[in-house]
Amino acid sequence: VRLVESGGGLVQPGGSLRLSCAASGITFRNAYAVGWDRQAPGEQRGLVARIYSDTTNYADSVKGRFTISRDNTKNTLYLQMNSLKPEDTAVYYCIVVPTYGNPYWGQGTRVTVSS
Repeated sequence: VRLVESGGGLVQPGGSLRLSCAASGITFRNAYAVGWDRQAPGEQRGLVARIYSDTTNYADSVKGRFTISRDNTKNTLYLQMNSLKPEDTAVYYCIVVPTYGNPYWGQGTRVTVSS
């Protein structure tokens, strides 16, 4: 299984970024869940957003600003991030949770929100 994130970078507060996660070796539509986690400096990795079979959930801190989506034909996951804040600065990881077995994470893409 290989998950490759892209789309991170430096953005000013209030700006937007779209992250992508391309998967190989596993099919998103057959997974129990797919999503994004993030880890800020000095903090533990935590949930940003998840897609389950029929539900989507978000961390309270990103609700209304971030939108998770996927393209099953491309086996690609996205995270649209709007109204970015300095506290969104972190390394963002794509995660796939299979129906059986351990979850998989990508290598991460760094997002820095700063003026």
